[in-house]
Amino acid sequence: MGNTFKTAFLLTALTLLLMAIGRAFGGQTGMIWALIIATGTNFVAYFFSDKIALATYRAQPVTREQLPRVYSVVERITQKIGLPMPKIYVIPTESPNAFATGRNPAHASVAVTHGILGLLNDEELEGVLAHELGHVNNRDILISSIAATIAGAITYVARFGFFFGGMGDRDDRRGGAGSLLMLILAPIAAVLIQLAVSRSREYQADETGAHFTGNPYALASALAKLDAYSRRVPMAATPSTAHLFIIQPLLGMNFGSLFSTHPPVAKRIERLTGRPAEFTR
Repeated sequence: MGNTFKTAFLLTALTLLLMAIGRAFGGQTGMIWALIIATGTNFVAYFFSDKIALATYRAQPVTREQLPRVYSVVERITQKIGLPMPKIYVIPTESPNAFATGRNPAHASVAVTHGILGLLNDEELEGVLAHELGHVNNRDILISSIAATIAGAITYVARFGFFFGGMGDRDDRRGGAGSLLMLILAPIAAVLIQLAVSRSREYQADETGAHFTGNPYALASALAKLDAYSRRVPMAATPSTAHLFIIQPLLGMNFGSLFSTHPPVAKRIERLTGRPAEFTR
């Protein structure tokens, strides 16, 4: 019920925000057009947010013959817990990471980067895949995917508003100020919506994944490796989709913590093993 309420809240918030922007720029007519756009955006966010996330990182579908190592693990876990088999994707980057997306367990996808396959041993990879299936089982993949789509849409609207406002007369300070305000406030609104995706979901997915495998130490070892290696080989991720990944991608900005939706890796390891981690983040 919690995720259902959050989903409805995010879609409603997007509608109201777009209508307010439409009214500011086009009066009542602009508000009506914004409502039409919001309706279409909500439809896309609900049914296609997973495909947008996968396309953002050029994820490619792979067959069982191409990636038997991943398929065997995922098939074993899904059969054990009674989940449908998700689609499997590979992201062409050497930065190690993974995420799950989709609107429900029957329409789920799990994506792993090329780099994670070479970095982790079989037990560690199983821990990561079990974590992602934990997200599917906990039914928080829809809210995560919609939050990514909405955050990206708001940021796009902000940039469009900025350039649209800049096309007016130079003396039209009101339009310029309004556009600049949108450029500043809309990404902040996107972050607020993104943060509706609770940090606790990572703890829950860690716990669920460890329960699936019965081996919390493997996931803890994987998290430590992923955290260390992703610093050396950072991933170019957008702030609006960074929360999807098992490890927070380095966003290349001074206020990366503002966009952080992940608990510290050290605390996740401590919860899994019952012992303090050897590093902090």
